[in-house]
Amino acid sequence: METLDILIDIRKIVRSINLESKRVQRDFGISIPQLLCLGHINRAEGKVATHSELMQLLSLNSSTVTGIVNRLEKKRLLKRLPKSGDKRVTYIGITQEGSTIVEKSPDILHDQLAKKIKSLPIATQQKVKDALSIIVQAMEIEKIDAAPVITINEPIEPSGDA
Repeated sequence: METLDILIDIRKIVRSINLESKRVQRDFGISIPQLLCLGHINRAEGKVATHSELMQLLSLNSSTVTGIVNRLEKKRLLKRLPKSGDKRVTYIGITQEGSTIVEKSPDILHDQLAKKIKSLPIATQQKVKDALSIIVQAMEIEKIDAAPVITINEPIEPSGDA
């Protein structure tokens, strides 16, 4: 096996994600993390979610999720809804415009890949996980936030921010 073959496969993965990211941005005017956020809220009970739920879904820190929510709210795709009786908790709800974008958007690679991985035997899923862990360790990028997607403008450095 050639090392170059492994590197070419990694470049194919990164390139396909970058192309998809550009397509979603062009077609819908939002990023993939923003689309994932909208999709989650659209599927949630009552079409609302909390900030911490979005942090967990996207595997991002609080300030990054706040930025995503702020941009979607500015585009009138989300709205903040205070919880009755507790002003410390704010729900994030989707607007009709946000729901329309989710309904019009096709399954993104993230969702397609998740479905295909789940359909693999558990032993094969573990082999994939182990192989990717080896690559992450070899690149010394264990401390990078697990952002939902890779984008061309995202720095590759272990800063902890995404």
